[in-house]
Amino acid sequence: MLTDILITTLINASVYAMLATGFSLIFGVARIINLAHTAFYMLAGYFIFSFTTVLGLGLLPAMLLSIALVVVIAVLSYRILIDPMREHEAAVLIITVALAMVFQELMLVFYGGHFRSVPQLVSGYVTVLGVRVSSQYVVTIGALVAILAAVWLVLMKTRLGLAIRATAQDREIANVMGMDVSLISTVTMAIASAQAAAAGALVAPLFILEPRMWLYPLTIVLAIVVLGGIGSLKGSIIASAIIALSETLVTFLLPSGAFLKGAFSLGVMIVVLLIRPEGLFGVSFEGER
Repeated sequence: MLTDILITTLINASVYAMLATGFSLIFGVARIINLAHTAFYMLAGYFIFSFTTVLGLGLLPAMLLSIALVVVIAVLSYRILIDPMREHEAAVLIITVALAMVFQELMLVFYGGHFRSVPQLVSGYVTVLGVRVSSQYVVTIGALVAILAAVWLVLMKTRLGLAIRATAQDREIANVMGMDVSLISTVTMAIASAQAAAAGALVAPLFILEPRMWLYPLTIVLAIVVLGGIGSLKGSIIASAIIALSETLVTFLLPSGAFLKGAFSLGVMIVVLLIRPEGLFGVSFEGER
């Protein structure tokens, strides 16, 4: 059971961290709350299903093509629909929710409400602490952690990362210093959507695809972002681990844990916010004012 808890926690924490850090990135740079973020996660899974079953592509080429296609859709959506309304927060919320619902309805039209699945990238088992674990789980965890590390290195060690961090810290000053904040926001949207698509692509062989699969991750991502501190990448990663561990423990230790894990995770968030309203690593409200 301990090995199962560890593997499940690592997978969920990695997926949540991929989604939450992308959500925090686009919020920090473009100052928008993108409620369609997890819809890109859903689209990647369905695109893989189409490419493998209809076009007959292998799973790895299908994953790469799906991620690229999702990034194109996300960037076009941002430039055409979201960016012109960026100064109107309520309008952005409505537009992103509407966009996610459009994606959901399109999946229902083209694929129906049936559960779908995609083949696994690798087969077989490996032995971890004396317990056989599916090789697909090990590959998924390794790939998710590697992508997170690569995004972190880009943000911390490259000129692009410096520009993104500068824009997130003060958009107006970055603009005065000659940075193209509109281009930086678009690039950030591409990175964030690529993270969401990569998460969806990597877990597609493990999870069941259905048109509403974006809703629960969105709730958890919002909880993680608030818990870790809005705009804090470090906070998003640590909060992802906390939420994933709490979900896994409830699922494994309580008879009806699968039905209670979401409520328990949100309960953890509420308790932390009662103690520290700005989140674990967020800027205090007084300091922001």
